[in-house]
Amino acid sequence: MTRSTQPGRIRLRTAPPVAGARILGMGSAQPENVVTNDDLAQRMDTNDQWIRERVGIQSRRIAKEDTLLVDMAAEAGSRAVKDAGIAPTEIDTVIVATCTMPSGIPNAAAQTADRIGIPAPGAFDLNAACAGFSYGIGTAADLVRAGSSRHVLVIGAEKLSDWIDWTDRSTAIIFADGAGAVVLGPATDEASVGVGPLTWGSAGDMAQTIHINPDTNALFQEGQAVFRWATTKIAPVALKAIELAGLTPADIDVFVPHQANLRIVDAVAKRLRKEGAREDMVVADDIVHSGNTSSASIPLAMDHMRADGRLRSGDVALLAGFGAGLSFAAQVVICP
Repeated sequence: MTRSTQPGRIRLRTAPPVAGARILGMGSAQPENVVTNDDLAQRMDTNDQWIRERVGIQSRRIAKEDTLLVDMAAEAGSRAVKDAGIAPTEIDTVIVATCTMPSGIPNAAAQTADRIGIPAPGAFDLNAACAGFSYGIGTAADLVRAGSSRHVLVIGAEKLSDWIDWTDRSTAIIFADGAGAVVLGPATDEASVGVGPLTWGSAGDMAQTIHINPDTNALFQEGQAVFRWATTKIAPVALKAIELAGLTPADIDVFVPHQANLRIVDAVAKRLRKEGAREDMVVADDIVHSGNTSSASIPLAMDHMRADGRLRSGDVALLAGFGAGLSFAAQVVICP
């Protein structure tokens, strides 16, 4: 007897898909330790005015040496699960977007899930640096839409202070620590879909503009090169995400880009307004008091903006992540 190679001989069952995904809850966590520009001026040749003019940062949060990345990830994740109104046992997948996990094995996601009390979920880390959270949202939405997962916890968490040369003012003034998280779940019908299609990509030819220096084990960044790239390349990506969601720039209530540099944020927002975004579109500026927290910056900004009333339930938000890789991604979401 020979094996049959006829197409269609076996039909595999697939999980029942759903209309789409939506965000159910959010949460964030930051270290208590606040480091001001004046504090940094005592360590290196810089001053408050110089830092504000170049990156827009006034202060940032830096974790204690014994604080682990998974400590912050678990705190933010627990708050997001509680905010979603579900039990940890209802989470079946955990994604941690990070580029600062000190070891590749074990991953952060499994340890974070264990700390939160999520039993035996699918758990993996995702490294797209500052675009990581947008990559994570896109991946989670596809898992929910396909029926592979019902509730997905997506966390952006970074402890960048472990990778900083505190005498290098080109990086020490910018980067910080923190975590932010969201829970995604199924949309009951097309009218309740809350996560639009992801547009993403990379520019590997610029990989060396942001990297870990193997000689110093510290983060290196060519600030001007990254600035020029981001201010010209990110607005078209954001506009594409709006188009894929079936919307126009005028439909966007809130713009939450990666908090890389306040000048970059302002430049991209200005371009979006030239393309039809409203003058009253709220633009995230969390970098002023949180610094650049890489993959954590978008969810941190969202949670802080909700707390101060600038982001409301039902708002149409445009998310755009970009950074080392170089990597970039954007999508439109409906705020919970």
